[in-house]
Amino acid sequence: MKGLSSIVVIGDRVLVQPDDEEGRTKVGLYLPPGAMEKESVQSGRVVKVGPGTPVPDNAELDDEPWKHHGHREARFIPMQARSGDYAIFLRKAAVEIKFEETRYLVVPQGALLVLIRKDNIPDAPPVSDD
Repeated sequence: MKGLSSIVVIGDRVLVQPDDEEGRTKVGLYLPPGAMEKESVQSGRVVKVGPGTPVPDNAELDDEPWKHHGHREARFIPMQARSGDYAIFLRKAAVEIKFEETRYLVVPQGALLVLIRKDNIPDAPPVSDD
């Protein structure tokens, strides 16, 4: 993951390092490669996220479009995903890329189903023996 600083994720997309798909079930049966491809969901670790969904500039909707409003910074609706999250997403929406011999998936935020974030998991309440 040394060279990941040179990757810029665009818009509302997430760069995910997918889990290694073993060709073996929990009970030890080996599956053919095509069997894993039929699953509709996949999971992996979020490596990088884009800035979010762009928000249009209200000045562009002005009644006087010839007015020069100057350069404004782009605004975005922030992403829910963060680097380090564990994501479960729709496999069909993901696009596979290879960077420095490592396989990654680019997933739109809309295809994310669940994010698991370690730092937000509240402590479990104590169990009573009533």
